Amino acid sequence: MKVAIVNDSRTAAEVLRRILAELPEFELIWTAYSGEEALRLAADKRPEIILMDLIMPGIDGAETTRRIMQTTPCVILVVTATTVGNRSLVFEAMGYGALDAVNTPVMGTAGDMAGAEPLLQKLRMVARLVGPGRHTDRPSSPAGAQAGLISRITPPSNLAIVAIGSSTGGPQALAQLLGALPGNFPAAVLVAQHVDEQFAPGLAAWLQHHAPMPVSIGVDGERLVAGHVYLAGSNDHMILERSGEGGVLRYTPHPRETAYRPSVDALFSSLAHSHRAPRVGVLLTGMGRDGGEGLLAMRQAGAYTIAQDKATSIVYGMPKAAADLKAAMEILPLGQIGARVRDAILAGKVRTADPLRG
Repeated sequence: MKVAIVNDSRTAAEVLRRILAELPEFELIWTAYSGEEALRLAADKRPEIILMDLIMPGIDGAETTRRIMQTTPCVILVVTATTVGNRSLVFEAMGYGALDAVNTPVMGTAGDMAGAEPLLQKLRMVARLVGPGRHTDRPSSPAGAQAGLISRITPPSNLAIVAIGSSTGGPQALAQLLGALPGNFPAAVLVAQHVDEQFAPGLAAWLQHHAPMPVSIGVDGERLVAGHVYLAGSNDHMILERSGEGGVLRYTPHPRETAYRPSVDALFSSLAHSHRAPRVGVLLTGMGRDGGEGLLAMRQAGAYTIAQDKATSIVYGMPKAAADLKAAMEILPLGQIGARVRDAILAGKVRTADPLRG
């Protein structure tokens, strides 16, 4: 896979070059030392992956990401000195289309690369998502994701639930959608955003600035309540275990083989069962196919399902998968989804005449 480096620090760029040199499946095609230079080089020779710094003179990494995703889109991994210290820029870049973020590895006195493993893991994950043979790496089917839940089936839930899945470009999309829902929203909102668990608490805090409802990391064993947003906060998959009148959040490592973590399919599939209260599934912008099968399972179980349209998606991968499967009852621009979700819940909308239900 063809890789480019964008970093104003020549030392950091050299560290990244040495790491890539040890990986025969990746080829470094150019290095840029500013955002402006990166825009020129990307237009001339588009890479498949860019390792993007954030803090640079002139155009910073977030703005460079925005412009590249508009003109020569590719996979962008943020690689910066401190992802925690640059948290706001990390989420800004992810909102513009960066896939993930990791701290810049540091060269030790003996020439070893301290902190290289997280970057290597991200690169392997990207290779599984967009490299050759990527279509064989499909998430487990909804039926498979549900297998571990069958023994815990209880009567249908009375709690209204909205489940949202997102990936590339997701933070900004989530901020806009959640901002359209009122603080007294009569449903629990579950969110699976593809993000490393180290960034999940920061993402929850960032989303809280945009959402009238409380936003927190979902805790294993936590019982759901209406008017609250629960963000998946682990590299394991957040699912709903039915219990009593509502439900309890659980985390599971299964399916282990999927490159998508936390898995949107796993979350959606855990909600694909009978329910008395309204249930809404929403699939937002993102690379890959995660969530399409799970959204279809939700639709077949009677949920109201929505996918973001191509025009407003940073990457039209996950929503396209849903559209191809006819999993979405509506395909809407991002600006209309929040209002539609709100109206569906407030109207008590439960689908009983969907032609896809068998």
